[in-house]
Amino acid sequence: MIASFAFVIGVVAVATAEDWPEFRGPTGQGLVPGGPWPTVWSATNAVVWKQPIEGKGWSSPIVYKGRLYLTTAVSIGGDPIDHSLRAVALDAQTGQLLWTTEVFRQAGKTAAKIHSKNGHASPTPICDGTRLYLHFGHQGTAALDLNGKILWQLTDLKYIPVYGNGGSPALVADMLVFSCDGEDQQFLIALDKATGTTRWRMDRKCDLENKQAFSTPLLIEVAGQQQIISPAAGAIIAYEPVTGREVWRVRAPPDGYSNVPRPLSGHGLVFVSDSADKPRLLAIRPDGRGDVTDTHVAWTDTSALGLTASPVLVGEELYVISDRGVGTCLDAKTGKIHWRQRIGGDYSASLLHAAGHIYFQNEDGVAAVVKASKKFELVSKNDLGEAVLASYAAADGAFFIRGERHLFRIGSR
Repeated sequence: MIASFAFVIGVVAVATAEDWPEFRGPTGQGLVPGGPWPTVWSATNAVVWKQPIEGKGWSSPIVYKGRLYLTTAVSIGGDPIDHSLRAVALDAQTGQLLWTTEVFRQAGKTAAKIHSKNGHASPTPICDGTRLYLHFGHQGTAALDLNGKILWQLTDLKYIPVYGNGGSPALVADMLVFSCDGEDQQFLIALDKATGTTRWRMDRKCDLENKQAFSTPLLIEVAGQQQIISPAAGAIIAYEPVTGREVWRVRAPPDGYSNVPRPLSGHGLVFVSDSADKPRLLAIRPDGRGDVTDTHVAWTDTSALGLTASPVLVGEELYVISDRGVGTCLDAKTGKIHWRQRIGGDYSASLLHAAGHIYFQNEDGVAAVVKASKKFELVSKNDLGEAVLASYAAADGAFFIRGERHLFRIGSR
């Protein structure tokens, strides 16, 4: 029997249909309510505004009460180059810059090496309605009010990152939860969101040669009990939110590291990617206890899956994209493949569903819009004219897309 099971929205008390308060939106799963939503655009067509963003970063924008928030890393001269790690707020209707706050200063002499596709501002902010929470990985974590005033800063969670920082924080009740899986240390931590003090920290030491992981946690509910799902190098692990106690785990193969996609949930299953060298997707029943590797994995798929982009679940269909541009639609309950199609390009941005369409955004700036269906049907291809690795925000009938140089509002005014 399938246990009672649902995902939990960490900021449901404050988010509305016009808000997109965290990575992958109010559900954390890339699902856009309502409609209609844009399906055709270009670098000039259907662009309500585009605003240059100083510096670089691949954090996704978020939207709350008509304001956009994102992070950026601005080079501050010198050799090696220092970076000003900043929060930025814009008016969602006009694109007007409202404020910029430097949260941390990263010294070039001590900065860790990053992947060529990464940056120094990759984790996406999250908003609880009164505060904005920012995470720059090993560089620090902070809370700001919505006018840009720093309320607290934390810089003592030191670990050696591999390829830079990636995973975004999640809100769980009155805690901010994120993973720190580096070369020397691997742990999941929960901070008091009011003060930044540690509520709990769970070490998850990895015996693999490669120990890094970059996934964003997802809060779910199973039979009336909440769980935090957080993929790590070496295992997919569920935690009890109040104490951080481990509930269950599924062991990963020897190449089970560098996890990036955020987990999904539905149909009594959790869907998680856990492998770098040969990506695989697992469907796990989350009602077990202890090591459930041999008992609770419903199905596994290792064919043409992605390492980076988070999938999206729509009804009984699960949509994924490989890093090299092969899209797949699977039956979420069984893993049966409905279609597989080369869409083109390389992919980092997570998938989005809106009004019966799946949005596949490639790194060259071209978005493929495909019908959400068991049969592949391409609706449009839309070239924004600059590189895009960040995932979309959606609010007020518009998509907010962060390119390499600009933030775009696409669609509704």
